[in-house]
Amino acid sequence: MAADPSALTDSRSSRLRPPACAQPWILTYHSVSERTSDPYGITVSPERLDRQLAWLGRRNYTAVGVATLLRAHAEGRRGLVGLTFDDGYSDFVHEALPVLRRHGCSATVFVLPGRLGGSNEWDRPGPHKPLLTAEGIRAAADAGMEIGSHGLRHRDLTSLSGSELRRETHHSRELLHDITGVVPEGFCYPYGSVDERVADSAREAGYGYGCALTPGPLLGPFTLPRTHVSHADRAVRLRAKDLRHRLRYRAGVAPARLPETVTAVSGDLR
Repeated sequence: MAADPSALTDSRSSRLRPPACAQPWILTYHSVSERTSDPYGITVSPERLDRQLAWLGRRNYTAVGVATLLRAHAEGRRGLVGLTFDDGYSDFVHEALPVLRRHGCSATVFVLPGRLGGSNEWDRPGPHKPLLTAEGIRAAADAGMEIGSHGLRHRDLTSLSGSELRRETHHSRELLHDITGVVPEGFCYPYGSVDERVADSAREAGYGYGCALTPGPLLGPFTLPRTHVSHADRAVRLRAKDLRHRLRYRAGVAPARLPETVTAVSGDLR
């Protein structure tokens, strides 16, 4: 008996359709400014950010902060991608924010209330860039951005004592509340480094979620995976990173090891 044409169509469509994804896609940026020396790949130019957001728009993605993304994902709404900016560089207000507004996007800015107006001294040999002051953090919040904690001073939390870890998670939340008048919902682990003890500290501090990079078996609301975006990411690399995320975190399947061809094209620089 001849096959049902509609069944064949449905079968082909299911093979072409991207795999269902259990984890929303969250992109990680750092500094937005004109690039000079950048050994860690933390800088994206405003023009490149503009093109990357335009690419997301052509893919019918709307970029939002993580708290908004997680609420929408829980309600079954799709078509959103999370946008995060780590470290709280002062160029966010002057360089990134106008581009986000132009594309109708919002984002989460993870800041360091223990280094207000300081610089990213942890990056050696640099580039060293100024960080947001309390006034700059308030400006970002007033513009509709979600403000989250990145700890106090950008330390590897997995190496800290219990009291030091508590200060980084609990006290940074209190300081941000004092600065913005809003209790932050999210925490982002410096260097993406997290273990069960660190995730538990973020949970106990009262945050609603925690962002890592590639958390492995710790995957959950306090170890959300993210995708690093660099200046080198044009359409092909962004498409590969989107595919990698969908394959790695497809619904109902444990994080997968991906083919080398996918990881080579989409590999993170930091």
